[in-house]
Amino acid sequence: MGWKSARNSPVSGFDVIFKIVSLFLVVMAVLAMFGKLRLPGAKRLASHRCPSCGRFRIGKGACPCGKAGPP
Repeated sequence: MGWKSARNSPVSGFDVIFKIVSLFLVVMAVLAMFGKLRLPGAKRLASHRCPSCGRFRIGKGACPCGKAGPP
């Protein structure tokens, strides 16, 4: 008939699984490198937090918790 068994195929199942796993690991490594990057302005954004409660302060007024004044 023309059917080929899996044993006679040029690519075995192990090769395909190995390629999928290695591609997954490469993608995860690239995502980890992007996760380590620091965005510009992160320090300035962190300085706009209230030192006592940790919420973001919007504007120049005091924090709603009432413990910290303007920067």
